[in-house]
Amino acid sequence: MTNKNKHDAAWESAWKDLKARVGECQKCDLCRTRTNTVFGQGNIDSPLVFVGEGPGAEEDESGLAFVGRAGQLLTKILSSGDIDRESAFIANVVKCRPPENRTPLPEEMMACGDWLEAQLLLLRPKIVVCLGNVALKWILKTTEGITALRGRWFDWRGIQVFAMFHPSFLLRNDSRSKGSPKDLTWHDVQDLKKRLVSIGD
Repeated sequence: MTNKNKHDAAWESAWKDLKARVGECQKCDLCRTRTNTVFGQGNIDSPLVFVGEGPGAEEDESGLAFVGRAGQLLTKILSSGDIDRESAFIANVVKCRPPENRTPLPEEMMACGDWLEAQLLLLRPKIVVCLGNVALKWILKTTEGITALRGRWFDWRGIQVFAMFHPSFLLRNDSRSKGSPKDLTWHDVQDLKKRLVSIGD
C-alpha cells in the first residue's frame, strides 16, 4: 500500500521545510496556548490519509496525532477493517490544540488550512478519509454535515474522499445496535478496505 518512487531530494527538503514551518507557526492565537504543534505522522508513502479536526490534550502534550482515547478507538476501528493504522498518514485540519478541545474557529482553520493543503499536495494520496464534520466541511467546502454524508465517496482534486464519523463522536455514542453510529462505522471501514484493495499500489 505505497506510492512508489515518489520522493527525491527536493521532495524531502520540501517536507522537512513544511514541518519546520508548522512547528514555528504563529498565524493564529492557538500558538499562545499550545505545548506542541501536531504536524501529523505515519507512512508518507501511503495512498491513504486520515484528516481529523484538531489535537486534544494528549496530542498537544506528545506532538502526535490521534494518541488519546479517540486515537486508540481509531486504531481498533481500522483493525476491524484489516487496515494497519501505521500504513496510513494521519493529520488534522488545525495543528494546535483549541482550548478545552473546542471546535476550531473559522479564522483558525483559515490560518492553518494552507499547512494541510501543502501536506496533501506533497503526500499525493489516492484516498483522504475525513473524520467528522470539521474535516469534511473543510475539505469539501460543504454545509452538509457528517450524518448526511458519512459512508459516501466524493472527488476532491482527483483524490477520492470518504466521510466517516470522528472516533470522539463514537465514544459519546456507545450503542452497537443496528443503525447506530458504531454499527455504521463498522460498515464504513469495510467499504474503505474494499476501495483500498481496488486501487492497489
